[in-house]
Amino acid sequence: MLKIDMHVHTRYSPDSLLSEKAIISTCAKRGLTGVAITDHNTIEGALALKKLAPPDFKVIVGEEIDTQEGEIMGYFLEEAIPPQLPLEETIERIKVQGGLVGIPHPFGSFRKSKIKKDALERLINPALAHKDEVKRVDIIEVFNSRNIYVKDNQKALSLARENGFAMVVGSDAHLNSEVGRAYVELNSFNTPQEFLRNLHSARLITNRSSLWVHMVTICAKLLRER
Repeated sequence: MLKIDMHVHTRYSPDSLLSEKAIISTCAKRGLTGVAITDHNTIEGALALKKLAPPDFKVIVGEEIDTQEGEIMGYFLEEAIPPQLPLEETIERIKVQGGLVGIPHPFGSFRKSKIKKDALERLINPALAHKDEVKRVDIIEVFNSRNIYVKDNQKALSLARENGFAMVVGSDAHLNSEVGRAYVELNSFNTPQEFLRNLHSARLITNRSSLWVHMVTICAKLLRER
């Protein structure tokens, strides 16, 4: 069984100071066997970590992408997708690469970057999509360790269950202490579609992070901007 934290940021994100070596070392100490690197609007950190990782360590190349209607997640990417594109175009670019589309922290309070309510409804509600349209969302993040309110994660879980979406959880780590706070435990996989299938029988391990991590992130961002 694999244990993968599905939402981790490296130093390539403007609000993180986490090095690739630190992530690999911390994962080893905490029994994680893989990680999804989901930096903001870049895959450079994911590619750098993949080069350093041991052969038996799974690295999912991801990107947390700013669209014109809020953030979505691309998993199993080969090329970075630029920010501020229309939502549908961003999704299409993920799909063309054979990647999976995820919605991170859909109800996270105080997250200005989260996907807009109207956009989420448009993506989720089958009545608003054409009958011949391929399902555009593959995965819902149903638990984010950084969400301040428990109800925000509960709403995401209900959304995924009611609509039959595959579910992931993630620490949203920007600091070493956060890595592995939440992870999925699932059977091994070789392709994105096999990963997606295995998620439906995955075990979700969840632990919330302390509020102080948000202050450290703000300080890290200010430090990087100097």
